[in-house]
Amino acid sequence: MIMNPKDAVRMARNVEIKARVRNFDIVRQKAAALADKLPEIIEQEDVFFQSSCGRLKLRQLAPNTGQLIHYERPDVSGPKTSTYSISYTDNPSQLRNVLASALGETTIVKKVREVYLVGQTRIHLDVVEGLGVFIELEVVLGVEEADLSGQNTAYEVMAELGIEQSDLIEGAYADLIEMNIKSLDC
Repeated sequence: MIMNPKDAVRMARNVEIKARVRNFDIVRQKAAALADKLPEIIEQEDVFFQSSCGRLKLRQLAPNTGQLIHYERPDVSGPKTSTYSISYTDNPSQLRNVLASALGETTIVKKVREVYLVGQTRIHLDVVEGLGVFIELEVVLGVEEADLSGQNTAYEVMAELGIEQSDLIEGAYADLIEMNIKSLDC
């Protein structure tokens, strides 16, 4: 089920921020002005599974294209370092069934993502089903690159996009969905 054995699993690090978007059109224009090329538009469904450490999700991009992603990062607002590994699959439905029966599903996040590339930074403009519009920055770190370098880059891109500290959020979209579900149960 692995699409490319050479790239089956890769360990990497990045510095991330996630924030609410106040004005989607303005942020989109600023991202486009900074970007190296036109954005890629991707529909994603992320299925989260029980995990004893970090988070484990299966990202389905198409019926025959998926990524199993394990990542660890602190749930704090502002730039934070994330370590992750990815395994690619050409049968995400079958993999989902196996993982669900072994670990149990926790949350499903559906989104449409616009991805802009600005140097080593990926800008994600996300329309998340049931939550709204967000921006995520991922500053990809080189093997020997210090976390502080990525944090500085994140702050620079935040400033250029007009992202304010008060816009930053902690955690993952899955956490926000879980909070919404719990508030509806009360």
